[in-house]
Amino acid sequence: MMDTGVKLPWDRLPDWVPDAARVYLAHTEQGQSIRALARQEGCHASTVLRQVRKIETRRDDPLIDAALSSLGAARAIALNRRTRKDRDPMNAANQNPAPPDELTLTREARRILRRLCESGAVLAVAAEMDKAVVVRDTGDGGSARTGVVDVAVAEAMALKGWIACDAPARISRYRVTASGRSALSRLVAEQENKVRGFAEAQAGFDSGRAAEVGLAEVERDPRARKNCYVLAESPLTALGRRRDKEGMPFLTEPLIAAGERLREDYELAQLGPPTMQSWDHYVQTAPADTAEAAGANPAQARLRSALRDLGPGLGDVALRCCCYLEGLEMTEKRLGWSARSGKVVLRIALQRLRRHYDEMSRQGGDFLG
Repeated sequence: MMDTGVKLPWDRLPDWVPDAARVYLAHTEQGQSIRALARQEGCHASTVLRQVRKIETRRDDPLIDAALSSLGAARAIALNRRTRKDRDPMNAANQNPAPPDELTLTREARRILRRLCESGAVLAVAAEMDKAVVVRDTGDGGSARTGVVDVAVAEAMALKGWIACDAPARISRYRVTASGRSALSRLVAEQENKVRGFAEAQAGFDSGRAAEVGLAEVERDPRARKNCYVLAESPLTALGRRRDKEGMPFLTEPLIAAGERLREDYELAQLGPPTMQSWDHYVQTAPADTAEAAGANPAQARLRSALRDLGPGLGDVALRCCCYLEGLEMTEKRLGWSARSGKVVLRIALQRLRRHYDEMSRQGGDFLG
């Protein structure tokens, strides 16, 4: 990101903060004049004034207003920490959620923007809540929750213009913008480039070899990239619209919710780009489910537990259709199954998966509901 030359007296702002927001904060929080900022920027004062006014008009958006307030409060928090009272970690001044760093925003934006690119998906943000929820319209008057993210990350996404709300309210609904779709494509491309150059260590129980296999998969079949990232809806959603001879949906909402929940754990496990690995890669080569390993990344432990319960075959089809977002025809071809047999096996896998999550709920290990 280009350095604007504006230096604020509190802790350095995260790199993701747009230049216009930096100028706005320097003017409103630090009190620098428009002309002084223009000299620092090397531009005309009217240019800086337009930037300040543009940001000011966007403060009607609750997420943008909260983001700017949080960034501006950094100065007060930094000053209060110098007092004896604020050396107490329980002090209220330290309870304000800190803005996410660049790495956290990048990782979470990839996950949430993918969800928001699905048909009928919105990000619901309620006042005074510390979490935002991605909700997708099921088409029958119902809705399904497909993702959860910290409000601080949602604030950053709104400030960057990746999501927008047409009618702010107590519960505001945000949709992905054209800028957000472009950002998702860029973030995914950057992630793939890192894997290609082995510049980033693979997280969790993924491996460099697995990443290499995944890249070879994409290079052999470019459609694999599209299947993973550019789908406007998951294969489960498409199957949910199909009807049998009696007019009943082939996949019920509880089954679709179970598959979406597996996908959420897969994304939260931070395994990197889909590598098209089979069931045994995640289960048989995984470390033991010790309390220490589960505490490091609970999503990985939940993912392993669900896949282990499914077993090979059912676990493979669930991984490919729910986590990798691979189409049924491609899954049947890769697994060597006969045509039109995949949807039946997938439904059986989702039934088993739903039972697994029901048992988790009874044991007190429920996560998404």
